[in-house]
Amino acid sequence: MESEPPFGEFVNSVFGNIVEQEETEEKFDVDECELPLIDLGHLNLGNLEHEECKRKICEASAEWGFFQIVNHGVSKEILSRIHREQVELFRQPFHIKTNEKLLNLSSGCYRWGTQTAITQKQFAWSEAFHIPLSTIFQLSEFEGLRSSLQEFAIKASDLAQQIAEILAENLGCKSTFFFKNCLPSSCYIRMNRYPACPVSSKVFGLIPHTDSDFLTVLHQDQVGGLQLLKDGKWIRVKPNPDALVINIGDLFQAWSNGVYKSLEHRVVANHEIERFSFAYFLCPSHDTVIQSCCEPSIYRKFSFREYRQQVEEDVKTTGDKVGLERFRR
Repeated sequence: MESEPPFGEFVNSVFGNIVEQEETEEKFDVDECELPLIDLGHLNLGNLEHEECKRKICEASAEWGFFQIVNHGVSKEILSRIHREQVELFRQPFHIKTNEKLLNLSSGCYRWGTQTAITQKQFAWSEAFHIPLSTIFQLSEFEGLRSSLQEFAIKASDLAQQIAEILAENLGCKSTFFFKNCLPSSCYIRMNRYPACPVSSKVFGLIPHTDSDFLTVLHQDQVGGLQLLKDGKWIRVKPNPDALVINIGDLFQAWSNGVYKSLEHRVVANHEIERFSFAYFLCPSHDTVIQSCCEPSIYRKFSFREYRQQVEEDVKTTGDKVGLERFRR
């Protein structure tokens, strides 16, 4: 298909012929789990239900770093529209997708594979559009997508801010931090496509990583493939058609002094079916200083710019993200 990125050609040219990985190298067939499921509608009920809902959010963030939410206020219509429109966008010819004029955005908006990969395990069998919220209005050639993303961005931003406020209050910290520092100008949406991988069922759609933000709000289809590393064991997340997935990012782990967990996660490529997802990332401005809200702190303070630069340097030199370990005292 002319829309397909040259995944196989790239991997073969860099790493040689793709071969099935040994089961001893990496186990992809792992146990399935259902993430903690939280009904946000309870926040609008009586005081007991309200407080219990907040307790569940904080507990899931501390014990899992991942949870699912229902009655979240984002309509199925918006989610379905974005899914249809992103499928149409990804069906554009590859040479057009790599041209920034497609969405009238800056160079680097469209990404595929992992150009910095040193080994095959560091290569991601996926493609994505990275869209800063402040540039959504520029999607003039895709009016339906622009409108849908704007609606989703507003809803997802409100959700992320609401959850961040609950998590901050649980730590006895000022919740206004996120409203002041995580503005639309610094947040973004990422639309992902994970093509079926015909050469192997043991290839990463997205390599193991943690998110370099405060919070992520994810919508995924029902194909499955998302896995997370909990207590040293990889587990497969069972998709829920009515839920959005929330996960804690590195910045919240540092800000909470390790109370809330940014778990490593990955996407395993499907042998036969393509997978789609899109996510909102709650990020601060590059100049925002991340400092643990309580002492003694296990992390030194750092700016978001410094963190991003360190991550990029590590990926460039080693092929892997080191993350918060670089900032421990």
